[in-house]
Amino acid sequence: MLNEKKASAPTDRGNIVATIIFMLGLGTLLPWNFFITASQYFNQKLSTPYNSSNSSSGATNKDYNYDSWMALLSQLPLLLFTLLNSFLYQRVSERLRVAFSLVAIFLLFCLTAALVQVDLQPYTFFSITMATIWFINMFGAVLQGSLFGVVGLLPPRYSTLFMSGQGLAGIFAAIAMLCSILGNTDINAAALGYFITPCVATLGTLLCYLLLPHLEFARFYLSRHGGDEEEKTKELLSSEKKEKKEVDVNRKLMSEPEERSSVFAVFRKIWCMAVCVTCVFAVTLSVFPVIAVRVESADKRSATWDKVFTCVCCFIVFNAMDLAGRSAPSLAQWPSKDSWLFPAAVASRLVFVPLLMTCNIPNSKLSILFHHDAAFATIMALFAFSNGYLASLCMAYAPQLVRHKDCETAGSLMTFFLVLGLALGASISFLLEMLV
Repeated sequence: MLNEKKASAPTDRGNIVATIIFMLGLGTLLPWNFFITASQYFNQKLSTPYNSSNSSSGATNKDYNYDSWMALLSQLPLLLFTLLNSFLYQRVSERLRVAFSLVAIFLLFCLTAALVQVDLQPYTFFSITMATIWFINMFGAVLQGSLFGVVGLLPPRYSTLFMSGQGLAGIFAAIAMLCSILGNTDINAAALGYFITPCVATLGTLLCYLLLPHLEFARFYLSRHGGDEEEKTKELLSSEKKEKKEVDVNRKLMSEPEERSSVFAVFRKIWCMAVCVTCVFAVTLSVFPVIAVRVESADKRSATWDKVFTCVCCFIVFNAMDLAGRSAPSLAQWPSKDSWLFPAAVASRLVFVPLLMTCNIPNSKLSILFHHDAAFATIMALFAFSNGYLASLCMAYAPQLVRHKDCETAGSLMTFFLVLGLALGASISFLLEMLV
């Protein structure tokens, strides 16, 4: 029966489903990337006194630590709702979870765009922005977890497309910021155009998701998950005797027990990879974007380059090289999972913390060792590539250390430690920010 279904599987005409899955991947990471890339706008908005006699003219962006709070309040809901999403799977339908999350993200982006044209006291603006970041990442966590479940029902190549879409989300946000800077001289007009872009993209993502079940190719694979209960019952009854014999034989021949290992037993096998992925992202979030966005161009001869320096050398370089690093393991995987060089390579990324902190940061309490723009771009490129490469290796190696039956548990644990690393890095950024 299953072979007959596979033989009659329809084709993805025009790669429409592939394009939709790519767009869904892009849409899941847009919230984080659009807020992180708009660091200059938010810091300038917070440093501008409110036009009122009751305002405090001494408020500056450093009083609010936008970058540190943004990173922390992005990762905490991601950590919490990654854990809670397992309960939502059982109680709320996937269609409702995805559609409601996308509508909520769309409305929150609309609010952010509307606030561009509204004069608010810095504290009020900061409070509303932080609340928006919390809720938009909360819905983003539910959206991402739900869509991973949908993509898992499709052939493996669609998971790769989904991940590629996620990888390009940062580049998309950075290019949108670059276009808004170059297209408008007024910062409010540029910011308005910038935040309208994710509104349109999120709406497009919602429409793509709603279209997916109406396509024959997607409907074929998605319906197999739900299945027809009567058909399944007949299949089970017809093959019950055969399966019983096979199970009895397998129980005698197979050395592995039928039950899955406990979470703790799986953790004991993958603890090294779990610690490594935590360290990789803890180092990354400790200095990116909090420290990286404070680096300024040493070349003051061009006003245009000075405006786009952070967007190009920080965000575009980071996202492009991170994507390259994530893709590199498909070509070569070194060091091996059993080599002591692997945790050593992860630990070596700590060197990027002092390297980035000693770049051209005005009024820094540390000595500036790297003044040239090219030096910062080179450090950022190596920093980003190593992040993507080592993180991908961690996620690929962990399932190889356990039995096939425990791969799902290993994946869940690795996802938790990945998000834990993000949250730890965001917390450490508060301490590092005090040094610069």
